[in-house]
Amino acid sequence: MRLNITDRFLWDVYSLLSEAGDLLDSAFRYPTMYNSLPGPKNPIFKKYRKERGAREFSKLIYYLKQKGYIKIENLKNRKALLLTKNGIGKALKASFKIKKDKKRRDGKWIMLIFDIPQKYKKSRELLRSILVNSGFKLFQQSVWVSPYDISEKIEKILQMYSLDRYVKIFLIEEV
Repeated sequence: MRLNITDRFLWDVYSLLSEAGDLLDSAFRYPTMYNSLPGPKNPIFKKYRKERGAREFSKLIYYLKQKGYIKIENLKNRKALLLTKNGIGKALKASFKIKKDKKRRDGKWIMLIFDIPQKYKKSRELLRSILVNSGFKLFQQSVWVSPYDISEKIEKILQMYSLDRYVKIFLIEEV
């Protein structure tokens, strides 16, 4: 599956930041890319500037700021790119499109049941889209099943968005 430029860029930024340190540790501090924004040292910026051209790259950054996926701020007298919670969510959605996991060897399935309150509607919609992208199938309303072994990834997302208390994950032998 081909990703659009926005998803690819956010996933590349997310991957680079997660290599530098665990993003869950920074759930309340936005992950930051400290290289100066237009700087030639940043490998992601260099890649996209070369691929798209300087003007198109500027448009991409502008679009990402307008959508609320990134913020650009002065930190320690340098411009820094900050990936927002929405940006992380978009990058994680893209990652599930990129990586399709293999089916479990033991033939067991993952069942996920959730009851997320209305006040967390956006988080609930994000969870649903991630479930669809990661190969889950709707079994019944708010009950999803999958033969893929992705429970660790889902658990990280649930912790990041503080939804783990509303979700139960089961390992089942047959559907």
